[in-house]
Amino acid sequence: MTFETLSYEIDGVHTVVKAIGNGPAVLALHGAATIEGHDWARGLADRFRVYLPFHPGFGESGDAAHVCGMQDMLVHNLRLVAVLGLDRPHLVGHSMGGWMAAEMAVLAGERFGKLVLNAPAGLNHPDHPATDLSSIEPEALPGYLTNDVAVALHYFPGGAQCPPLEEFVAARAKEARGLERILNPHGMGHPNLGRWLPRIPNRTLIVWGEADRLVPASQAPIWAERIPNANMFIAPGIGHLAMQEDPKIVAAIGDFLAA
Repeated sequence: MTFETLSYEIDGVHTVVKAIGNGPAVLALHGAATIEGHDWARGLADRFRVYLPFHPGFGESGDAAHVCGMQDMLVHNLRLVAVLGLDRPHLVGHSMGGWMAAEMAVLAGERFGKLVLNAPAGLNHPDHPATDLSSIEPEALPGYLTNDVAVALHYFPGGAQCPPLEEFVAARAKEARGLERILNPHGMGHPNLGRWLPRIPNRTLIVWGEADRLVPASQAPIWAERIPNANMFIAPGIGHLAMQEDPKIVAAIGDFLAA
C-alpha cells in the first residue's frame, strides 16, 4: 500500500494528512518532531484506515504563528476530525502526541473509540522526570530515541531514511519553532494533567519501551492507575521510538484496537 496525501484548510492553517489502509479509522498523532516518519503505520494498514496529520508548524503542514499552547492544538485536531468526517476514530498518540491525545480524550473522549498512549509526554511527574530535550547534544540524540541506536541513525543525516541534509536541517528548524509555541505556557506538559486523567472514558492501552531514555517507563503505572479503563504493555529492551524499533509493538496495538 502507498500513502495518500490529503490537504485541508483548518481555521486558516494549511494541514496535510497522510492516510493509508482500509478499515475502521485511526487518528495517529506524532511527537515533537517528524524525524522518524510514518512508515510504522503500514503495520496497521491491513486492518485500519490510518490518518497521520502533521501538526501545524510541523512536517508538510503550514506554519501557525497564532499557536500559543497545547489548547490550540486540541481545538485544531477536533476540527480536523470533523473535517475528515470521522465517526469515533481510535486515537493513537506518541510522546508529545500522546500528551495531546490524552488531553483530547479528557475533553472529548466520547468522540473517539479506543485510546493508545505510546510513551506519552505531559505528566511532568517529579519522581519520574523526563529528559530535558534542550540538554541533549544533537549528536547524542539518536541514542536517546532508540535502545538500538542503529535504528535511530536511519533517520539522521547519512541514514537510509533521511532526506538530504539541507532539507533535514530546514525541517528541524521549522519544527523547533512550532514546538516552542506549544511548550511556551508550561513546558512539555500541564501541571494539572494528572488530575484530569480520571476523566478519560475510553478503553486505553499504555505502551512503553522499558529502556526509554527520554520519558521513563516508570511513569507507565501512574498513567494506568489514573485512567479508569487502562492496561499497560511494556516492551523490554526498547527505547522511545518503540514502534520503529520493534514492529511487534505495532501488531500489539492493532490487536488491542481490533479486539
